Amino acid sequence: MAQNLEYLQSKAAALPRTPGVYIMENEGGTVIYVGKSRSLRDRVSQYFHGSHDTKTGKMAASVRDFRFITCDTEMEALALENSLIKQYTPRYNIKLKDAKSYPYIKLSVKARYPRITMTRKRVPDGSLYFGPYSSTQTVYTVIASLEKTLGIPSCKKNFPEDIGKSRPCVYKQIGRCIGVCTGDVTEEAYRERIEQAAEILRGGTRDTIRALSEKMYRCSEELLFEEAARCRDTIEALRKLSERQKAVGSPDVECDIVGLYMKDFGDEASFRDCVSIFYVRSVYISDSEHVLFGSEEILPDWDEDDFADSPMLAFLVSLYQSREYIPNEVLLSFELSENDLRLLTNYITDRAGHKVTVRTPKRGGSKYLCDMAVSDAKLHSENARKREEGEEKMLVHLASLLRLEVLPQRIEAYDISNLGTEHITAGMVTAIDGKLTKSDYRTFKIKGQTGQDDYAAMREVILRRLNHITGEIDAKEALECIPDLILLDGGVGHVNTVREAMSEIGYDIPVFGMVKDEFHKTRTLTDGDSEINIARQMDVFRFIYGLQEEVHRYTVGRMMNAKRKTMKTSTLEKIHGIGPAKAKLLLDAMGTLTAIKKAEVHTLADIPGISRTNAETIYAYYRQGEDKTPAEDERR
Repeated sequence: MAQNLEYLQSKAAALPRTPGVYIMENEGGTVIYVGKSRSLRDRVSQYFHGSHDTKTGKMAASVRDFRFITCDTEMEALALENSLIKQYTPRYNIKLKDAKSYPYIKLSVKARYPRITMTRKRVPDGSLYFGPYSSTQTVYTVIASLEKTLGIPSCKKNFPEDIGKSRPCVYKQIGRCIGVCTGDVTEEAYRERIEQAAEILRGGTRDTIRALSEKMYRCSEELLFEEAARCRDTIEALRKLSERQKAVGSPDVECDIVGLYMKDFGDEASFRDCVSIFYVRSVYISDSEHVLFGSEEILPDWDEDDFADSPMLAFLVSLYQSREYIPNEVLLSFELSENDLRLLTNYITDRAGHKVTVRTPKRGGSKYLCDMAVSDAKLHSENARKREEGEEKMLVHLASLLRLEVLPQRIEAYDISNLGTEHITAGMVTAIDGKLTKSDYRTFKIKGQTGQDDYAAMREVILRRLNHITGEIDAKEALECIPDLILLDGGVGHVNTVREAMSEIGYDIPVFGMVKDEFHKTRTLTDGDSEINIARQMDVFRFIYGLQEEVHRYTVGRMMNAKRKTMKTSTLEKIHGIGPAKAKLLLDAMGTLTAIKKAEVHTLADIPGISRTNAETIYAYYRQGEDKTPAEDERR
């Protein structure tokens, strides 16, 4: 250990005093931290001399070697650092949701009748994009509010194609929709509503209300009372929409507020630093999000010398790399070094295309806003700590009930679903430290059987899962993937089958079956010999019940997806010249059977593997009304 420290100190001392990025690796060669500095030698040497806070010290003790990349400027180093963090997702770096996973609101303004939709992809198609937003729930809430307030259709009809083809729905009758489908609404009137929606999304609710008020008075003077009444109702709806948001300043306040809360709860595993971001537009907090940092992610060490670069800088760069709109001012509850503040200001200004001021207010209304963001971050931090404590207690109770040797940090639950002998599917859901981790969910299409045999299916799944872990290249990573506890949606037979399969390949993992009562509710757990009543331990009961419901929901959903895909594919195969391979190509390219049915010949012919003759045949097949089954299949 001492020899390795001497090696690292010597290597760090030989680094150049130039801007660059350093990449820390552990003994397995895995990247655990990426940082940037204006002086590589001075910054990297700090890690291997003197004392550090708990987090930085733990990271430094794990380093076995490091690499570095020199840059011409600090801005270049900042951009490279951000890119490498996204590439390696190091263990000790602050993690921010990747830009591609953020939801946006899309206005397809190039269409004759634009629609408002949610999307995660921004493409140069001439549409307007607003966001990104903190969650899809926020996006759908905003879209629903706009549709209700402005009377914009929320149905899936295509305009103008579907105008006059059916009776208007109940939303038209109750005044929730202006009824484009009736043909009584002109394109100009509809587009006016869309323009109002765009203005609201830009933060211009007050301007929209002002414009509608002027129009209402004008219509009244011209005796257009119905149009004036519509303006009045829209104004009232917009005011109610604004009331649901929190007013935080004067009408000209438009800024982003970043509040940082740092707290050591006295236990190394209980660090819960949190950042809250408020997006203030036209008086109101239009959106907000918070980011929790675990016990290992390194935040600023305020006692470092002038050469230190703040990890919060990398966090803020990542945050604004994905923002569609950046206001003129960003308020921070904490202070950055003079150098980091300059770098951040230059970066955000370049991204925004206009001058952006980044500052830490000391008094007045701006200071109040920062304090409010810090209070919000503190609340989220303390709630997270309470949840973690509750989850840890639950795992202790579970381990005690099942007489496990260790706390089950990684729990995997399995279920089998099928339609008769078709589409036999197994699902696996994972809970890590008592929390469902959807990125670790897995689906298994059963290959080794033709009949319905739950035991054989479960055996195949467990063998495939554990053999995959055994075949992992990184032994340490494989070790982390081995579950501490396996739960099966089944009884004694399932448990015995899985135990026998595991013993054949040298695994000894605790396995229990989740037994249901006559009301299809979780009753007990079985180890294959006896049943363990969990009803009296309510935290354990709620966890097991939730896990069993989740694995069942996930497995049935995956099985039904496979069934629907087969139904669509088999429908396409009825078309002359289209077999299973071409049917799959069509669905992969177009996404849905409806899209294929509505596509033009040139669109279909552009799909690789689909000839012009195939395209014309498909087009003719659906246009001539020869197929009655596809519509029925689509409804099913």
